[in-house]
Amino acid sequence: MTPSRSQAAVASGVRTSPILSAAGVRVEFAGRGRRRGVATAVDGVNLDIAPGEIVALVGESGCGKTTLARTMLGLERPTAGQVRFAGQPLSYRSRALRGYRRSVQLVLQDPTGSLNPRHTVYEAIAEGVRIHRLDNEEARVADALARCGLRPPERFFQRYPHELSGGQRQRVVIAGALVLEPSVLVADEPVASLDASVRGEILSLLLRLRDELGLAALVVTHDLGLAWNIADRLAVMYLGRIVEVGTPEQVFADPRHPYTRALMSVLPESPIEPIVLTGEPPDPTRIPRGCRFHPRCPDLASGAAAGAGVAERCTGVPLPVLPAAGGHEELVSCHLAQARLAP
Repeated sequence: MTPSRSQAAVASGVRTSPILSAAGVRVEFAGRGRRRGVATAVDGVNLDIAPGEIVALVGESGCGKTTLARTMLGLERPTAGQVRFAGQPLSYRSRALRGYRRSVQLVLQDPTGSLNPRHTVYEAIAEGVRIHRLDNEEARVADALARCGLRPPERFFQRYPHELSGGQRQRVVIAGALVLEPSVLVADEPVASLDASVRGEILSLLLRLRDELGLAALVVTHDLGLAWNIADRLAVMYLGRIVEVGTPEQVFADPRHPYTRALMSVLPESPIEPIVLTGEPPDPTRIPRGCRFHPRCPDLASGAAAGAGVAERCTGVPLPVLPAAGGHEELVSCHLAQARLAP
């Protein structure tokens, strides 16, 4: 764990006003063809990101984490709820979105696909400067490249993506976001396509940018090792809902939700015996009654929930949406976990 993770306000537990937040966000998509049902990709999510804080959003494929990230970027419009930036609801008027997207920038997982092979590095980074009509174009491009570890920056101006290594291409992608001086980065699997030897360099770069510039970040990932190394807080997502929130220390040391325990159990150094989830993968068009995880829950199948007297609640009583915890309070959405915490 890197000591630079904690900042003064975070370490002291002082709650600061979030720079970016989701408030009761719900996103639905109409089915097509034979699948005519409504798919609820995000189902009532509250999530705060404080200035200078890195939040990792973790979960298996199809849980809704990428849809939530796209909604917080303004690329999807929520069916219900609000995205707020600096305390103000996001406006979807084109001029307002243009300004917002300068402040909240996306970093994609595939640097090769993110960069136009016919554009030089300079052109790729200068594109955002030109779209937003900013001055001092060359100085901005050079500064962004230098901050991302590509020095001297002028040596990279006329290179093309195929002339760079995978790590260098990802640094160029990050520089393209950084050149607009954003307040928040939304990184979708930022190191998934990179070799293991390069991943640590990119994670260190993101942490350094956070410390130097005060950037906040939402990192979408299924890689729990990445989340442990980079995040101030973890938010675990399942079938459109956040089911557990806490610091990496809290969640890794004592995962309270059975889904989180199953995710943790596959880590190489996990003290938890490997847990194999049964049942079908979650279907956003058919959300179960009660706890949405109960059809695959090992605690329900083993009788642990029945022993605690909550089995009927697990299968029939919906759980409330977790509040947006801006501090380091650990939260869990599980009938059995709540019964165990009750005095």
